Formats: sequence, structure tokens, C-alpha cells
Amino acid sequence: MAKKSVVLYPGLGVGHLTPMVALAKVFLQHGAAVTVALVEPHVKAPDFSAVVARAEAANPSVTFHVLPPPPPEPAAAPADSSVSSGGTPAHFIAMMFDYLRAMNAPLRDFLRSLPAVDALVLDMFCGDALDVAAELHLPVYYFYASGAGDLAVFVNISRVPTANFADLGDSLVSFPGAPPFKASDLPKEVVTDSPGAKAILGALYRLPEADGILVNTLESLETQAVCALRDGLCVPDHSTPPVYCIGTLVSGGGGEKEHECLRWLDTQPDKSVVFLCFGSMGAFPKEQLEEIAIGLERSGQRFLWVVRSPRNPDMFGQPVPEPDLEALLPEGFLGRTKDIGLVIKSWAPQVDVLRHRATGAFVTHCGWNSTLEGITAGQPLLCWPLYAEQRMNKVFIVEVMELGVEMKGYNEELVKAEEVETKVKWVMESEGGQELRKRVAEVKDRAAEALKEGGSSHAAFVQFLKDLDT
Repeated sequence: MAKKSVVLYPGLGVGHLTPMVALAKVFLQHGAAVTVALVEPHVKAPDFSAVVARAEAANPSVTFHVLPPPPPEPAAAPADSSVSSGGTPAHFIAMMFDYLRAMNAPLRDFLRSLPAVDALVLDMFCGDALDVAAELHLPVYYFYASGAGDLAVFVNISRVPTANFADLGDSLVSFPGAPPFKASDLPKEVVTDSPGAKAILGALYRLPEADGILVNTLESLETQAVCALRDGLCVPDHSTPPVYCIGTLVSGGGGEKEHECLRWLDTQPDKSVVFLCFGSMGAFPKEQLEEIAIGLERSGQRFLWVVRSPRNPDMFGQPVPEPDLEALLPEGFLGRTKDIGLVIKSWAPQVDVLRHRATGAFVTHCGWNSTLEGITAGQPLLCWPLYAEQRMNKVFIVEVMELGVEMKGYNEELVKAEEVETKVKWVMESEGGQELRKRVAEVKDRAAEALKEGGSSHAAFVQFLKDLDT
């Protein structure tokens, strides 16, 4: 087979770049040449250059190319300045899609400049780049970095009226490939009539136009959703392209051996520490932080907790200040718990923490990257979804995969200290927690086998390369 040359186009955001880099490594393993075309954020992000530099240093065999920005357009007044459930202004979402659409011209020029391109692989939000691929007669695929369950729901919901979902509250809704779940677990970003919702649904609507969809999942983990997709149940008005389950792809970790939290974990007993981390956008108000702290202290369990400063929607897109732990947490908490707990400001090397022998459970926001990192490290999941598709992920983790339990109150004003205490003790001490740990360990082993030669995910990627040749 001739060496393939592929261009990956991850769109905006570190959460979208990270899984694309993991995909780039798979292409390299199969002998392809890989270029990642990057979009510099339209809202200045001081860490963008640093993220790119780290990616380049860690992946010298991958070419990273930052596309030039499009010509500036006259600023228009935002049509909707409301804030979504994740704290993202709805008009900012619409602006993001407008910006990605404007990036078609720089992307087209870059692709034309390359000596050969055998395929363009898009992020789920880069649907307008389908037009570039069509113009250049390039095979085009999506890399869907979330799960097959999400994909099944989203391609279906993009084809039905969504406005009424917002009024259904906790009423159950049904979609092919998914168990019945509460309408309130649908992303707030897609069940409104805002420009942002219309932009997201428009991007999801175009997913079936691709030549195929690579999904970052393990087929045996989401059999129901994968079957519904392949049987065409999720896209009744359009043929569904081939779906390739090539996961689970996660970051390799290992780059932060000297971080203080890892040195602290080295001093803890095996599987004794509960790790709490809520993603790059996950932050709580002071009142919720206090409830978590009280619950952790009452539980008596060892813990490692990443705390971010509470978010100010008016400062969206601006650097977030480092949290003042003494001011945010209950008086005396840090001193009283210093022998059993460690609180880290803003960031921790999550993959390394999850794989550490001392870590025994993961309290997570259910972002898909974090979910897979937890599962492949063999950690039982305490599910505390915050925004976007995370509430749907919680449904699949708890009800379909049976690899986690719900932190009750996530969809109310507060998760109470009593719930934190009860669930943390349950997962670390109870027979049910041990059964959960065994199930996760089994899936961890299956996921590792799937990526080896002859495994299901390896075979799916080989089939994708064969189909690309036809």
C-alpha cells in the first residue's frame, strides 16, 4: 500500500486538539504522513502557542501548521448574549462557527500548497470544511472524538425540531441507540432557539455527508449505539457513512513526573486516593466548593482535588486567575485535612494521576477525553456532569456501560456535602464499589487488547485505510 498523506483539522480548543494528536499517532503507526492544520483562536488565548509547542515537542514525526487568519470582517452586534449552561455565551458559539467558516479560504490555500493529500479528517465542528474537500475532490472523514452514543443522538436530533425539548424538563425522551433519558440531560446548547444552537445543529446535520466517521470508542463498550448507526436508524433521511470504532485513544501521559501531586501520591497506599478533577472549563462557585470540602472531610477518605477559580461569564475568553484556596474553602479545611488530602490549584497531570498506583477512584465531569482516561486507567467513575454533552455521557456511563455512579444533585443548585461523603465512601469501601472497580478493570483490559494487532479497533482502522484506497 502506498504511503498515505493525511491532513487533520481539529478546529478550535485544546479539548479538540488532544484527541486529534492521539489519532495522528495511529496514522503514524500505520505508515502515513500526518499534518495537523491548526486554527489560532479568534479570541486571544495566551496558552495557544504553548499548547502547540508542547504538541510539536512530544510528536516530532507530526507536522503542525498554524493556518493564517482570515481577513477581518466588520464586527456585528451579537444576536444573543445569553449564557449557556456551561457558562459559554451563546453568541460566542455562533461567532466560533462563523470564524471556522471564514477559515475555509486559508485551509483551501494550504491544502492546495501540499504535494499530495489523500484524505482530510475533520473535527465534528468543522462541517463547513466539507465544501473545501468537495471543491478539491478530496476524500473527507470526521473524527468524532466523543462516544458512539453521543453521535447516535446528535445526528438524529439535528434532523428533528428541538425547541420543544427545552420545555420537557425531566420527562423521558428516546433516540435510536440510546436508553430513555431525561430531556434535561440534553445539552442546553442545542435545545434553544439561539444562533449558537442553530450553528451546532447545522454542523451536526452535515456529519452524514462525509465518506466515513472515525469514532473514539471501543465497539464492545457501545454496541447498541454502533448498531443503530450502522443500521441507518439515526439518520432516516440520508444514508449513514461507514462508522469505524478505532478507540480508545488517550494521551500517553508520563511527561510530568516531578509534579508535586505525583510526589504526594508516591507516599500514599495503593488505590487509596479519590481524584477530583472537572476539566479545563470545570469550575464551581464558592458555595459548591465548600460543600465538596465538607463532604470530603467527613468521608475520611484520602483525596487529591483540583480547584479552579469560580468562573465569571463577563470574563469569558480571558485568563482565569489562580484560585485563593484559603478564601474559597472552609476555614481551617486545608490544615485539618493536610495528612489525608492535597488540593491543587487549576491543573494537574490527569493521565499520570489516574494511572498512579495510589489512585482508587475518579470524580469526573464526564467529558469524553476524561471518561476514556479514567476507564483506560481502570478507575471507577463518580459522575458529576456540568455542561455540553456531559450529561448524556453520564447516562451512557451509568446505564449502558455500568462503569460509574451518579452524583445526585448535579442538575440542581448544589450537590450536597452528604452526597459527596456518601458516594466517596461507597466507591472506596463498599462491596458495590468493589464490583464497579472489577467491571472497569475488565473494560481496561479489553480496551488495551482492541488496539493491538488483531484487536477490534486496530482492525477497524485497517479497514478504514483499505476503504480509503478504493
